[in-house]
Amino acid sequence: MHSANHWGGALEIVGESQVDSTDDHRSQNADWDKASRKSYTLDETQRSWLLDPETRLSNKKNKYVDLGCIVCSRKALKWSLGMVALAFLVIGMPIIISKYLPENHHRPLPPDDFTLALHKALLFFDAQKSGRLPKNNYSINWRGDSGLQDGNTTERGLVGGYYDAGDNIKFHFPMSFALTMLSWSLIEYEGKYKAIDEYEHVRDLIKWGTDYLLLTFNSSASSVPYIYSQVGGSMNGSTVPDDHTCWTRPEDMDYPRPVQTSYAGPELAGEMAAALAAASIVFRDNNVYSEKLAKGAATVFEFGRDQSKRRTYSSQNPYIEHYYNSSGYYDEYMWGAAWLYYATGNRSYVSLATNQGLPSDAHAFSMNRDLNVLSWDNKLPAAMMLLTRLRIFLNPGYPYEAMLSSYHNKTGLTMCSYLQRYNVYNWTQGGLIQLNHGRGQPLQYVANAAFLASLFADYLNATGVPGWNCGPDFILTEDLRSFASSQINYILGANPMNMSYVVGYGNNYPKRVHHRGASIPNDNKKYSCRGGWKWYQSRNSNPNTIIGAMVGGPNKFDEYEDIRSDYSHGEPTVAGNAGLVAALVSLTTSGGQVIEKNIIFSAVPPLYPPSPPPPSPWKP
Repeated sequence: MHSANHWGGALEIVGESQVDSTDDHRSQNADWDKASRKSYTLDETQRSWLLDPETRLSNKKNKYVDLGCIVCSRKALKWSLGMVALAFLVIGMPIIISKYLPENHHRPLPPDDFTLALHKALLFFDAQKSGRLPKNNYSINWRGDSGLQDGNTTERGLVGGYYDAGDNIKFHFPMSFALTMLSWSLIEYEGKYKAIDEYEHVRDLIKWGTDYLLLTFNSSASSVPYIYSQVGGSMNGSTVPDDHTCWTRPEDMDYPRPVQTSYAGPELAGEMAAALAAASIVFRDNNVYSEKLAKGAATVFEFGRDQSKRRTYSSQNPYIEHYYNSSGYYDEYMWGAAWLYYATGNRSYVSLATNQGLPSDAHAFSMNRDLNVLSWDNKLPAAMMLLTRLRIFLNPGYPYEAMLSSYHNKTGLTMCSYLQRYNVYNWTQGGLIQLNHGRGQPLQYVANAAFLASLFADYLNATGVPGWNCGPDFILTEDLRSFASSQINYILGANPMNMSYVVGYGNNYPKRVHHRGASIPNDNKKYSCRGGWKWYQSRNSNPNTIIGAMVGGPNKFDEYEDIRSDYSHGEPTVAGNAGLVAALVSLTTSGGQVIEKNIIFSAVPPLYPPSPPPPSPWKP
């Protein structure tokens, strides 16, 4: 019989009945006879059995070591000591050396071009500050305190905030948009800002603006009758001293600066609500300030939603309509509601943002390509992307899914429209997309589009989705990032003029920027309203370099003339620079290539009811 042998081969088992006892006995005797005839060689241990006790004791002493509490062989002792010495060399010596040698930290990777440009772009906001400046103000030493009498007839005063551009006017509508964009970029890329050591800087810039916005209405009330919408300004054809008839440093202003009061203005209220709500997420580590911002956002948004106040803030106001005229307010309703939902978790806001009547009134799904262009006036593409984010990462389902899905599809189509292969927009020969039909100030629209494209690519990458569909074509996220990079590289100097349109970046950049403070020397002399015009007319470079300012940009033929009088192409704005900052931080790889998926949801409660507790144990 055979049985399985788990160690290999067959195991044969023979029964006792098959063995003959006589044969077995004969076999054993034969084996012993063979053994008696063999010559054996004894090993050392066997020979020791034959030695006398003294000899055995002497040999034992030579082979073993008595350690008192234990006796071990010399060979084992040598191996043990050898292993201890080896362990000391391998483990102990490096520890000792590393402890006593000076620390040698790994050098960080050098910053990329986008990071270098970002450092500079943020400084533009420090140069635009109004009010009593901080002591250092990031070394913008040609600026000083200014506008200290602004709003001195109002309840809280209107000192602070930012001058809009090359003039000394504080337009609250584009200022609010700039703050929203800065906050959005920080919420999405907080880790990058920290990695490049700009986190506290950008927070300071945001707070400088939001502190000011809180002065423009009674933020502690539950409802307000009006909002202050502008400080300073000029009417077309004006001949009296004002912010346009005078070429004066902001520190030397001595002419009247009227305050504009808006008793209606849903777009202004919606954008201010967005700015305050987004900032409340930025400052979530400061509960008191964050709650103050969120409450102010809710209050001003209610002002904008009031049926009796649904008229554009710029309507029939000559101080505003020629400069920052609003084309509508339903996009700001969607934009402000989305940010308020993220800031408060109140579902009434997301219900408003996804109400089917809102995108209908805003023409969100129309084929009008101008509505795909993000700007201080049109928030539709940004609002729909912000709500697409909700669908991608939280997927709230019913009753929001149908509209969120539509926003998602429209956002994808907007991204498709930015790609040159689909010929939705004209492009210059040098490779710049023309989002505003070749008119002045083209770069602010380009920077905003680059930010949206880069951010959407990051949303897809964060969820492991390699691309999206443009009709029958599947487009990879790398193509979208390539578009964004190409446009920002154009702004930074990869263009037919070989000119950086960001002041202070590179070697060739605009030297005669249309900017009052930068063009007048800081020589302890006060130049009068009219006297300052000699600096405007000068062909010399500006005496003060306004680092980080992105000028309006080239014409549709990739041409740029560096003259101070061409404000359409040579004037920077806070709204334009905010888009540039957002695009740059989204593209830089110095701090990694990931977004912060959950920061924006910090105040959003669970979308689904919690699981019920387990039943109590059964008792008989």
